[in-house]
Amino acid sequence: VQLQASGGGLVQAGGSLRLSCAPSGSFNYINDMGWYRQAPGKQRELVAVVRRGGNTNYADSVKGRFTISRDNAENTIYLQMNSLKPEDTGVYFCNAEFFSYRMGYINSWGQGTQVTVSS
Repeated sequence: VQLQASGGGLVQAGGSLRLSCAPSGSFNYINDMGWYRQAPGKQRELVAVVRRGGNTNYADSVKGRFTISRDNAENTIYLQMNSLKPEDTGVYFCNAEFFSYRMGYINSWGQGTQVTVSS
């Protein structure tokens, strides 16, 4: 099972970007889906997660600016990022926990998409 992320780019501070992430492969359902980011020289950190039931959690640094959403029909997640700041710069990775009756639980990462916010 693989994840494909897209939507990154270069934007000025105060601007917006929308990331998307879609899976491919065979699975029965997906539990949590989320976005993480890694800035240069820093550890990967959680940005936002959406549970299978729809509950969401956000990093304090993005609350009120970012919105994670999930299309259960397409098994796709989105991250709407508004009021972007230079400190939001980094590589954004999507993550999901899949369940397959054949293989059990599988935690998978997307390839990462670069977000650069200029001041």
